[in-house]
Amino acid sequence: MSVVSDLSDITSVRRSAIEIVALQLPLAGLINNAGIMPMSSTIKSAQGWDSVFATNHLGPFELTEALLPHLPDGANVVFLCSGVEDPERKPANVAGFRGGRYISSEASARGEWRIGGSKRPGLDAYATSKQCNLATVMEFSRETPRLRFNAVEPGFSPATGLGRDANVFLRFLSKYVLALLAPYIKYWSTPKRAAQVVTNTVLNESGVTGVYYDEKGQPMLGSTLARDPEFQDRVVAETRTLLATLGA
Repeated sequence: MSVVSDLSDITSVRRSAIEIVALQLPLAGLINNAGIMPMSSTIKSAQGWDSVFATNHLGPFELTEALLPHLPDGANVVFLCSGVEDPERKPANVAGFRGGRYISSEASARGEWRIGGSKRPGLDAYATSKQCNLATVMEFSRETPRLRFNAVEPGFSPATGLGRDANVFLRFLSKYVLALLAPYIKYWSTPKRAAQVVTNTVLNESGVTGVYYDEKGQPMLGSTLARDPEFQDRVVAETRTLLATLGA
């Protein structure tokens, strides 16, 4: 049986969580993989929030919190993050990213980002949402030690549909040229390789928590800000406050 949810719509997320629990099936773990990166005009969610921030951060955050009480001790929760959240990551800078531009969860929901960001539509929203994902993983790993929370940077996989609203030339280039080069370029990957890293992380035979893995499955560091416990605390607290405005 499938449970369908629109991760940008918090009402849909809450409904799907209830449906999942009602199935009374054992939950082995959770992989938060939903992600969008519109490269044109801003889109709003059902709540009127920035759709990128809602889909990539708010929805997965809400779903995770709803399912946490139903996950058995030792279960693994994995968030797919991205190195573009780090303003010091050179390949991301070349691509037009300027790192996460977090002001507050409320400001992010409105589509407002710290000044000095990218000139390209959607990039600040994406980088900020991924920075919040990473901060959430680290904070949750401290808050709930009975579970294991880890993050994965899957690498850039040009064969996916993440940039599906790019122009025709870029889509053609990604699918038929860049996808062939991906296995040979640093920080790039393929869907198959990324899936293996995610699978290894959710199986988590070592039992670690609070670790950020790169596209090769090796521990890596996030941005200085994402590693700051005070920032992690603030992101989680402000996200909870924002979601609470919608009621139960």
